[in-house]
Amino acid sequence: MRRGGLRWIADGLFPSGANPHGVLPALLILLALVTGLVDAVSYLGLGRVFVANMTGNLVFLGFALAGAAQMSKWASPVALAAFGAGAWSAGRVSRRATNPRRAFAAATAAHALLVAAALVVALVAGHRATAPQAALIALLGYGMGLQNASVRALGVPDLVTNVLTTTLTGLATDAPGRAALRRAASVAAMFLGALAGAVLHLTTGPAPALAAALALLVTVTLMSRRTH
Repeated sequence: MRRGGLRWIADGLFPSGANPHGVLPALLILLALVTGLVDAVSYLGLGRVFVANMTGNLVFLGFALAGAAQMSKWASPVALAAFGAGAWSAGRVSRRATNPRRAFAAATAAHALLVAAALVVALVAGHRATAPQAALIALLGYGMGLQNASVRALGVPDLVTNVLTTTLTGLATDAPGRAALRRAASVAAMFLGALAGAVLHLTTGPAPALAAALALLVTVTLMSRRTH
């Protein structure tokens, strides 16, 4: 998608003339698609674990410790640790950066490299044995931690890329308007990413969904570098 189209989408999410964020709102929608894609791969292919939704992982860990046979006792802790490490790394970069958009671009580039590494693991080692599963969870979880923390530092209102509970609450309780449109865009993007990721994973395995996520991350990286 060309930059002009992204800017048109971003401007449409705010009242006329009130978008101070350039193309970033549209880029965050693309990142919500990435979240849906990678969580589809992780939940369906890596032992019922999320790499983006840490609330779900805490619940799954509780189920596993209670003795639920179908839940992994190691996958959720790996995802939680990797996500936390990624968020910590992005937080350090954001605090030191003079331009949060540069920090966002750097974090997204690093996220793309992590997804590229995960794609290589999936192609070479598969995703069914424990070792490649752990590697994939760690790589994808770290990347999603980077994404969530770097997006948080940007401060774009009502556009989230990882967790939608608060967003759905706002949609249900607040008056209609452009804020509701931004929230709805996040919800729709994550849903479509999850749908596409599930279809790709269930029909051909994790590699196509990871490749799609990688393409989106490269696009976001390139477009965000042009907004400085």
